[in-house]
Amino acid sequence: MAKRRCYSQRMVPERKYTLLAAAPALLALGGALISQYGFNLHPCHLCILQRYPYAAILALAALGWLLRPSASAFKIVLIVTALLYVADSGIAAYHTGVEQGIIPGPESCTVQPGGGSSLDDIRAQILDAPLVACDVPAFLFLGLSMAAWNVLYALGCAGFIVWLARRYRKGKTV
Repeated sequence: MAKRRCYSQRMVPERKYTLLAAAPALLALGGALISQYGFNLHPCHLCILQRYPYAAILALAALGWLLRPSASAFKIVLIVTALLYVADSGIAAYHTGVEQGIIPGPESCTVQPGGGSSLDDIRAQILDAPLVACDVPAFLFLGLSMAAWNVLYALGCAGFIVWLARRYRKGKTV
């Protein structure tokens, strides 16, 4: 009787690596959406910008899964994925700097100090204020904001992708 192979043994290595590369992005976006809709922590403009690289990684993974690229094209997919994780950590680092007051944030996203002396000036300032300010952390965990945690997470993900690429290059399975 012939030995039956399980599905994971038949799966093309590129597909396994694609799933592993996209899983952290899916977790990050899922966590962001759960915190937004489940815990009512509304994102600011910079928080939304941090989601774009994760969405691009998922789109790239979907293309890699559907098209089954050649080995050289798949290496490029892994490199672009790692670069997207690094870009996300850069956006998150900028956001952390804005929250800490180290870097000035975009005027449309930060709370401006009051300088109005008349009632009309104060009313205009209140009406022009952002709904969610970028320079005020919505939530702190162990003294770090979600943006600061995202810096660490995205850099860790980039390191994970480099590790995956090295394993793929050496022909090792996951």
